[in-house]
Amino acid sequence: MAALTSKLSQHQTTQLRTLLGDVELSLLYQASVHGYTGPAFHQRCDRQGPTVVVAYSNSGYAYGGYTSKDYTQTGQYIDDDKAFLFSLRDPSPLLFRVLTTQGTRARLDDGNTPRFGDDIWFCYNNTAQVYCAPGNAYMFNAAILYGNNQNLTECEVYKVTEAPAQPAISLEQKPWRNILWTAERRAELMESIKTYKPMNDTVKKIRILLIGPVGAGKSSFFNSINSIFWGHVTSKAMSGSLDTSVTKQYRTYTVRAGPEGKPLPFILCDTMGLEEASEAGMSVGDIISAIKGDIPDRYKFNPAEPYEPESEVKRRPVTLQDKVQCVVYVLDACKVALMPSKVEEKLTAIRKRVNSMGIPQIVLLTKVDEACPLIGENLQDVYLSSYIKTKVREASSRVGVSMCSVIPVKNYSHELELDVNCDILLLTALQQMLRYADNYLDDLSPEAD
Repeated sequence: MAALTSKLSQHQTTQLRTLLGDVELSLLYQASVHGYTGPAFHQRCDRQGPTVVVAYSNSGYAYGGYTSKDYTQTGQYIDDDKAFLFSLRDPSPLLFRVLTTQGTRARLDDGNTPRFGDDIWFCYNNTAQVYCAPGNAYMFNAAILYGNNQNLTECEVYKVTEAPAQPAISLEQKPWRNILWTAERRAELMESIKTYKPMNDTVKKIRILLIGPVGAGKSSFFNSINSIFWGHVTSKAMSGSLDTSVTKQYRTYTVRAGPEGKPLPFILCDTMGLEEASEAGMSVGDIISAIKGDIPDRYKFNPAEPYEPESEVKRRPVTLQDKVQCVVYVLDACKVALMPSKVEEKLTAIRKRVNSMGIPQIVLLTKVDEACPLIGENLQDVYLSSYIKTKVREASSRVGVSMCSVIPVKNYSHELELDVNCDILLLTALQQMLRYADNYLDDLSPEAD
């Protein structure tokens, strides 16, 4: 049987972990695959230790129950003072613990599908429904728990295990990349970028496309680069930490060398975030259209209807200047290992298409200060951190680029003033993007001009 695909979103998984602690979740049973029956459930879930049931109503609720005790089909009520019911919702999940006076009836351990006390029975009578009679071992309101909708679209059971202890984060004796942390180096990088000229005379500004999951920091990267050249923290592009993309339009941003300065020789193209659902977030087709220069600035994305050139007002022919010369995947260093499989599949599909077009690709690894506490204390230790080096290697493997194409940075997020070290990391990343673009332009045949 093919590997199971969890229905839990990344956000829902995070919410579950706020209830369960630092744990790993392994999907054991999926009713739509294995069947809404007691035997199917017990075949996969008996004697698995602590487990959590997650049910999905057809009105959009995700809820369930946790037990710390094995399923063994004793036919008896189980004493489990750690058992609870829950409902995953924003801004935070709801928790309903087993009543202290009823802990001995936390769960009925018979041969049927999961049943918590006499209060809630998942996959009731081997159907895609729940039975609910609150007020026995658990005190809750059915309308609050699951919207009073007893019909299920799915029911899953996960094995709950403690996450392995994280290795001690340490600093290496020698940096694994050399970088100068001086104000002079910052000034050199800024001047180099200001005076940069693309290798192809038909291209006046390098076009850099930013792609990545929701909340990784694409818009924040533009804001940070803009801040450096303006001399203070700015927030021109909308950015945030929601679970759905803040960016809804395709934006092509030009950066000026200060309020009175000239436009700099690059354009940062901001896109809608990649999401798990096939009809949510930026589609692979839209990304390829953007790379080819077909999508105009301020085009509003519609995940359900990919961009079609013929649907737009006829424009002038696309030139090399309109096309993307460097693709940048923006990933959160804290979430590289937690990247949903569906998002990773989208990135793989994009990379294969971009590879076939010969366009250079870079990974921007953001939030390194949050991923490694030592870097949060001193950003200059980023290339001494063995942990960040591991994350760079992991990002390289997941996206399919070389390690030298993975660049750790810290965007401006909560700061009110600029920081030299932060600027140097950001400017170094931008300089590499321009260098990669030059390699691409140099490799183009004359016909491509």
